[in-house]
Parts: sequence; structure tokens; C-alpha cells
Amino acid sequence: MSTVLEIAHAIERLVPADRAKLAAWLARREAQDWDAQMDADAASGKLDFLFAEADTEGRAGKLKDWPPQK
Repeated sequence: MSTVLEIAHAIERLVPADRAKLAAWLARREAQDWDAQMDADAASGKLDFLFAEADTEGRAGKLKDWPPQK
């Protein structure tokens, strides 16, 4: 298969159980891609401003746990 349309047609022919497996695989893959992008951004310094802001807020006692502790 070489196009998204061909892949979409193939997915439409899957039984629900196989579609669910594919959906779970895609979700894991997207999460891995997101993690890799965040790691790359952090390593390149793109997120340094967020780390600095969190450090400042932490020293000021303004950070809260998330999710909130019960």
C-alpha cells in the first residue's frame, strides 16, 4: 500500500477486533513520537524557558501537585 487512501480502505475492511488492535498500536506509536519530540526539544534547549519558569514558581511556593492529591 502506498497511499493513505489505500490504507484507509484496508482499515475499513478490518473486523472490529483488528481495528481495535490497530487503534491501540497507533496510539502507542503516537505517544512514542510525542515523547521523542519532547526529548529532542528538551535536549536542544527549546524548553529551557519552561524549566526556568517552573524553577522560579517552585522557589516562590506557587507550584501545585497535578493531579491534586486527595
